[in-house]
Amino acid sequence: MDLGALFGSFDSFLSFTIGGLVFGAIYALIALGYTMVYGVLQLINFAHSEVFMYGTFAVAWVFVFLHGTGSATWDLKQAAPTLLVALVAAMAMSAAIALLLERVAYRPLIKKNAPKLIILISAIGASFALSEAMGLRDRFAGWFGVDNKLANYVTPAKARDVYTNPVTIEPHGLFDIGGYTVTDVDLTIIVAALAMMIVLDQLVRRTRFGRGIRSVAQDPESAALMGVNATRVVQITFLIGGLAAGVAATLYMMKIGATKQSAGFLLGVKAFTAAVMGGIGNLRGALLGGLTLGVMENWGAAVFGNEWRDVVSFVLLVLILLVRPSGILGESLGKARA
Repeated sequence: MDLGALFGSFDSFLSFTIGGLVFGAIYALIALGYTMVYGVLQLINFAHSEVFMYGTFAVAWVFVFLHGTGSATWDLKQAAPTLLVALVAAMAMSAAIALLLERVAYRPLIKKNAPKLIILISAIGASFALSEAMGLRDRFAGWFGVDNKLANYVTPAKARDVYTNPVTIEPHGLFDIGGYTVTDVDLTIIVAALAMMIVLDQLVRRTRFGRGIRSVAQDPESAALMGVNATRVVQITFLIGGLAAGVAATLYMMKIGATKQSAGFLLGVKAFTAAVMGGIGNLRGALLGGLTLGVMENWGAAVFGNEWRDVVSFVLLVLILLVRPSGILGESLGKARA
C-alpha cells in the first residue's frame, strides 16, 4: 500500500494515526460505561451518552464560575488548577446522573422482572428527557434568579446552541514522531484513558468488589445466595461508569472546548460502537475498540474525505461483527479471570 498516495506523506499518516488515538481514547472512556453496565445487567444503557454530556457542561460551568465569560487562551500548565476542579465537578455530575438513571429508569423495572425490551425503552426515554432538560437550562436559571447574570450562557436563543468554553487550552509540543509533534494535550488524553482502563480492569479482576461484579454478571441468583447484594453491585457499577464518563467529558472539553445539549448523541453511538467492536462487556475490549475506531475513522477521513468519517466508523463495525460477532476480544465481565 502506497501511504504517500493515500495520505500525502508518511508524516500525514502519523498525524492522522495519533489524532485518531486521541479521539479513540475519549470513545474508549465513554465505552467503559456501556461495557460495565452490559457486563452486569446484559442491558445497554442508552442514556449513558447524556451522562457524558452533563459532565461536559459541568466543566463549562466551572470555567464560567472561576474565570467568567470573557475569552482567554491558556496553556495546559496554566489551566491545570481549574481543570482539576472541573474534573472533580464533571465526575461528580456524571456520577450523580448515572445514579439517578439507575434509581429511576432501571431499578424499579428490574425489581418487577420487566422484559429487557421495556428497560431498554425506559433508558431511551431517560436519554431524551435528560437531553431536553439541558436544553431548557434557561428556565432553570430563571427559577433560581441567575438568568441575568448568565445571560450570555442560558438565554432561550442560546440554550440549544453550541456553547464554547470561555478558556481555550492551547496545546504545546512535547516531542516529534516522524514529522508529527505530539502535544501535551494529546499525551494527557491518551495516558488518562490507559490509566482509567488499567484501574478498572484491576478493580474487577483483583478486588472483592470485582468478584462481586463478576458473580452478579455470571449468575445473579447464585450470587444472591452467597450473600452478594446485587442491587448494591448494580448501583456501584453505574457509579463507576459515571465517573469514567466524567473523566471523558473533561478530556473532551480540554481537546474540543465546546458542547451542547445534544453533544452526547453521536459520541455515545460511537462509544457504543467501540464497546461492541472490542467485545461488549469487556473492559480491555472497550479500550481496544475505542482506539481502533478512532484511528480507522481518521484514516477513512484522510482517504475518502471528512464527510465520510461516520460512514467509515459504522461500516467497520459491520465488517468486524460479520467476521467476529462477539467483538475483537469477546470475553465478558462474568468470564473475566481473577
